[in-house]
Amino acid sequence: MTDSKRVIVALDKPNLNDALALAKTLDPSLCRVKVGKELFTSAGPSVLDELHKLGFDIFLDLKFHDIPNTVASACKAAAAHGVWMMNVHASGGQRMMAAARDAIGATAPGVPLLIAVTVLTSMDAPELKATGIARTIDEQVIALAQLTKTSGLDGIVCSALEADQISDKVPGLIMVTPGIRLADDNADDQRRVMTPEKAIANGARYLVIGRAVTGASDPVARLQLINDSIKSL
Repeated sequence: MTDSKRVIVALDKPNLNDALALAKTLDPSLCRVKVGKELFTSAGPSVLDELHKLGFDIFLDLKFHDIPNTVASACKAAAAHGVWMMNVHASGGQRMMAAARDAIGATAPGVPLLIAVTVLTSMDAPELKATGIARTIDEQVIALAQLTKTSGLDGIVCSALEADQISDKVPGLIMVTPGIRLADDNADDQRRVMTPEKAIANGARYLVIGRAVTGASDPVARLQLINDSIKSL
Protein backbone atom coordinates (compact mmCIF):
# COMPACT_ATOMS: atom_id res chain seq x y z
CA MET A 1 0.00 0.00 0.00
CA THR A 2 1.71 3.19 -1.18
CA ASP A 3 -1.11 5.72 -0.89
CA SER A 4 0.43 8.77 0.80
CA LYS A 5 -2.94 10.46 1.46
CA ARG A 6 -4.30 8.41 4.30
CA VAL A 7 -5.97 11.24 6.21
CA ILE A 8 -9.55 12.18 5.28
CA VAL A 9 -10.53 15.53 6.77
CA ALA A 10 -14.19 15.84 7.74
CA LEU A 11 -15.70 19.04 6.34
CA ASP A 12 -18.44 19.10 8.94
CA LYS A 13 -19.80 22.53 8.09
CA PRO A 14 -23.42 23.67 7.71
CA ASN A 15 -23.15 25.37 4.31
CA LEU A 16 -21.14 25.62 1.10
CA ASN A 17 -19.30 28.84 1.92
CA ASP A 18 -18.06 27.61 5.30
CA ALA A 19 -17.02 24.27 3.83
CA LEU A 20 -15.05 25.86 1.01
CA ALA A 21 -13.41 28.31 3.38
CA LEU A 22 -12.27 25.37 5.50
CA ALA A 23 -11.14 23.38 2.45
CA LYS A 24 -8.98 26.30 1.33
CA THR A 25 -7.02 26.08 4.59
CA LEU A 26 -6.04 22.51 3.68
CA ASP A 27 -3.71 21.02 1.06
CA PRO A 28 -5.11 18.40 -1.37
CA SER A 29 -1.66 16.85 -1.66
CA LEU A 30 -1.78 16.00 2.04
CA CYS A 31 -5.33 14.77 2.53
CA ARG A 32 -8.69 13.88 1.10
CA VAL A 33 -11.96 15.35 2.38
CA LYS A 34 -15.27 13.97 3.63
CA VAL A 35 -18.66 15.43 2.79
CA GLY A 36 -21.38 14.30 5.16
CA LYS A 37 -25.13 14.56 5.41
CA GLU A 38 -25.46 18.06 6.85
CA LEU A 39 -23.23 19.68 4.25
CA PHE A 40 -24.61 17.70 1.32
CA THR A 41 -28.21 18.41 2.36
CA SER A 42 -27.44 22.12 2.64
CA ALA A 43 -25.25 22.59 -0.43
CA GLY A 44 -26.26 19.75 -2.72
CA PRO A 45 -24.00 18.29 -5.43
CA SER A 46 -22.46 21.70 -6.09
CA VAL A 47 -20.18 21.18 -3.09
CA LEU A 48 -18.65 18.18 -4.84
CA ASP A 49 -17.98 20.20 -7.98
CA GLU A 50 -16.35 23.02 -6.02
CA LEU A 51 -14.14 20.66 -4.03
CA HIS A 52 -13.03 18.93 -7.21
CA LYS A 53 -12.03 22.32 -8.59
CA LEU A 54 -9.80 22.75 -5.54
CA GLY A 55 -8.15 19.41 -6.31
CA PHE A 56 -9.62 17.24 -3.58
CA ASP A 57 -10.60 13.57 -3.70
CA ILE A 58 -13.96 13.21 -1.95
CA PHE A 59 -15.38 10.62 0.42
CA LEU A 60 -19.16 11.05 0.14
CA ASP A 61 -20.36 9.96 3.58
CA LEU A 62 -24.13 9.60 3.16
CA LYS A 63 -24.46 6.09 4.63
CA PHE A 64 -27.18 4.92 2.25
CA HIS A 65 -29.64 2.48 3.88
CA ASP A 66 -32.86 1.63 2.07
CA ILE A 67 -34.35 -1.02 -0.18
CA PRO A 68 -31.82 -2.46 -2.67
CA ASN A 69 -33.12 -0.65 -5.75
CA THR A 70 -33.17 2.74 -4.05
CA VAL A 71 -29.65 2.37 -2.67
CA ALA A 72 -28.36 1.12 -6.02
CA SER A 73 -29.82 4.15 -7.80
CA ALA A 74 -28.40 6.53 -5.19
CA CYS A 75 -24.92 5.00 -5.49
CA LYS A 76 -25.05 5.21 -9.28
CA ALA A 77 -26.01 8.89 -9.04
CA ALA A 78 -23.20 9.57 -6.55
CA ALA A 79 -20.66 7.82 -8.78
CA ALA A 80 -21.62 10.13 -11.63
CA HIS A 81 -20.28 13.02 -9.55
CA GLY A 82 -16.80 11.53 -9.57
CA VAL A 83 -16.45 10.89 -5.86
CA TRP A 84 -13.46 8.84 -4.73
CA MET A 85 -15.35 6.83 -2.12
CA MET A 86 -18.91 6.40 -0.85
CA ASN A 87 -20.62 4.29 1.79
CA VAL A 88 -23.74 2.35 2.71
CA HIS A 89 -24.90 0.76 5.97
CA ALA A 90 -23.89 -2.91 6.21
CA SER A 91 -27.00 -3.50 8.32
CA GLY A 92 -29.01 -2.99 5.11
CA GLY A 93 -28.08 -6.56 4.24
CA GLN A 94 -26.36 -8.49 1.49
CA ARG A 95 -28.93 -7.87 -1.26
CA MET A 96 -28.75 -4.12 -0.69
CA MET A 97 -24.95 -4.04 -0.66
CA ALA A 98 -24.64 -6.30 -3.70
CA ALA A 99 -27.10 -4.11 -5.60
CA ALA A 100 -25.00 -1.04 -4.77
CA ARG A 101 -21.86 -2.84 -5.93
CA ASP A 102 -23.50 -3.84 -9.21
CA ALA A 103 -24.76 -0.31 -9.77
CA ILE A 104 -21.30 1.25 -9.82
CA GLY A 105 -19.34 -1.71 -11.19
CA ALA A 106 -16.19 -3.39 -9.96
CA THR A 107 -13.55 -1.10 -8.52
CA ALA A 108 -11.32 0.33 -11.27
CA PRO A 109 -9.58 3.64 -11.97
CA GLY A 110 -12.19 6.39 -11.89
CA VAL A 111 -14.78 4.25 -10.12
CA PRO A 112 -15.54 4.96 -6.44
CA LEU A 113 -14.50 2.72 -3.63
CA LEU A 114 -17.64 1.35 -1.99
CA ILE A 115 -17.49 0.68 1.74
CA ALA A 116 -20.00 -0.21 4.43
CA VAL A 117 -20.58 1.18 7.92
CA THR A 118 -20.50 -1.49 10.61
CA VAL A 119 -21.25 -0.04 14.07
CA LEU A 120 -21.14 3.73 14.47
CA THR A 121 -18.19 4.89 16.55
CA SER A 122 -20.57 7.03 18.63
CA MET A 123 -22.29 3.88 19.95
CA ASP A 124 -21.41 2.01 23.11
CA ALA A 125 -22.49 -1.46 24.25
CA PRO A 126 -25.73 -0.44 26.04
CA GLU A 127 -26.87 1.59 23.01
CA LEU A 128 -26.23 -1.35 20.67
CA LYS A 129 -28.14 -3.70 22.98
CA ALA A 130 -31.06 -1.27 23.09
CA THR A 131 -31.50 -1.69 19.32
CA GLY A 132 -32.25 -5.39 19.86
CA ILE A 133 -28.82 -6.75 18.92
CA ALA A 134 -27.60 -9.34 21.42
CA ARG A 135 -24.04 -9.51 20.10
CA THR A 136 -21.23 -7.50 21.64
CA ILE A 137 -19.91 -4.56 19.59
CA ASP A 138 -16.89 -6.61 18.52
CA GLU A 139 -19.07 -9.55 17.46
CA GLN A 140 -21.44 -7.30 15.52
CA VAL A 141 -18.60 -5.52 13.73
CA ILE A 142 -17.00 -8.83 12.69
CA ALA A 143 -20.34 -10.22 11.49
CA LEU A 144 -21.06 -7.11 9.40
CA ALA A 145 -17.51 -7.08 8.04
CA GLN A 146 -17.92 -10.65 6.87
CA LEU A 147 -21.26 -9.78 5.27
CA THR A 148 -19.66 -6.78 3.55
CA LYS A 149 -16.89 -8.92 2.08
CA THR A 150 -19.39 -11.54 0.90
CA SER A 151 -21.35 -8.75 -0.80
CA GLY A 152 -18.30 -7.71 -2.84
CA LEU A 153 -17.61 -4.30 -1.32
CA ASP A 154 -14.14 -2.82 -0.99
CA GLY A 155 -14.07 -2.17 2.73
CA ILE A 156 -15.75 -1.01 5.88
CA VAL A 157 -16.05 1.89 8.29
CA CYS A 158 -15.20 0.73 11.79
CA SER A 159 -13.56 1.91 14.99
CA ALA A 160 -9.80 1.49 15.05
CA LEU A 161 -10.37 -0.53 18.23
CA GLU A 162 -11.84 -3.32 16.09
CA ALA A 163 -9.41 -3.02 13.17
CA ASP A 164 -6.88 -5.56 14.38
CA GLN A 165 -9.56 -8.22 14.87
CA ILE A 166 -10.98 -7.56 11.42
CA SER A 167 -7.51 -7.85 9.87
CA ASP A 168 -7.23 -11.32 11.41
CA LYS A 169 -10.76 -12.62 10.90
CA VAL A 170 -11.87 -10.86 7.70
CA PRO A 171 -8.67 -10.07 5.76
CA GLY A 172 -8.61 -8.07 2.55
CA LEU A 173 -10.98 -5.26 3.47
CA ILE A 174 -10.00 -1.59 3.34
CA MET A 175 -10.64 -0.18 6.79
CA VAL A 176 -11.67 3.45 7.21
CA THR A 177 -11.63 4.57 10.83
CA PRO A 178 -13.39 7.62 12.30
CA GLY A 179 -13.01 8.54 15.95
CA ILE A 180 -9.37 9.49 15.47
CA ARG A 181 -7.99 11.86 18.08
CA LEU A 182 -4.46 13.02 18.81
CA ALA A 183 -3.07 12.14 22.23
CA ASP A 184 -4.04 15.51 23.76
CA ASP A 185 -7.46 15.83 22.07
CA ASN A 186 -10.93 15.69 23.61
CA ALA A 187 -13.04 12.67 22.55
CA ASP A 188 -16.08 14.98 21.99
CA ASP A 189 -19.10 12.93 20.80
CA GLN A 190 -17.13 9.80 19.93
CA ARG A 191 -17.05 6.85 22.32
CA ARG A 192 -14.49 4.51 20.69
CA VAL A 193 -11.42 6.57 19.78
CA MET A 194 -7.72 6.03 19.02
CA THR A 195 -4.63 7.97 17.99
CA PRO A 196 -3.50 7.97 14.31
CA GLU A 197 -0.39 5.89 15.00
CA LYS A 198 -2.27 3.19 16.90
CA ALA A 199 -5.06 3.10 14.30
CA ILE A 200 -2.64 2.52 11.41
CA ALA A 201 -0.72 -0.05 13.44
CA ASN A 202 -4.03 -1.87 14.03
CA GLY A 203 -4.63 -2.14 10.29
CA ALA A 204 -6.58 0.98 9.34
CA ARG A 205 -5.84 2.25 5.85
CA TYR A 206 -7.61 5.62 6.00
CA LEU A 207 -8.23 7.88 9.00
CA VAL A 208 -11.20 10.23 9.20
CA ILE A 209 -10.13 13.22 11.27
CA GLY A 210 -12.20 16.31 12.00
CA ARG A 211 -11.56 18.70 14.86
CA ALA A 212 -7.97 17.61 15.44
CA VAL A 213 -7.15 19.16 12.05
CA THR A 214 -9.92 21.67 11.39
CA GLY A 215 -9.69 23.17 14.88
CA ALA A 216 -5.93 23.66 14.70
CA SER A 217 -4.47 27.14 14.32
CA ASP A 218 -2.48 25.81 11.33
CA PRO A 219 -4.39 22.90 9.73
CA VAL A 220 -1.68 22.20 7.11
CA ALA A 221 1.01 21.98 9.78
CA ARG A 222 -1.22 19.62 11.77
CA LEU A 223 -1.76 17.48 8.66
CA GLN A 224 1.98 17.31 8.05
CA LEU A 225 2.52 16.30 11.67
CA ILE A 226 -0.02 13.49 11.41
CA ASN A 227 1.32 12.29 8.05
CA ASP A 228 4.86 12.25 9.40
CA SER A 229 3.74 10.21 12.40
CA ILE A 230 2.22 7.43 10.25
CA LYS A 231 4.33 7.40 7.08
CA SER A 232 6.62 4.63 8.30
CA LEU A 233 3.80 2.41 9.61
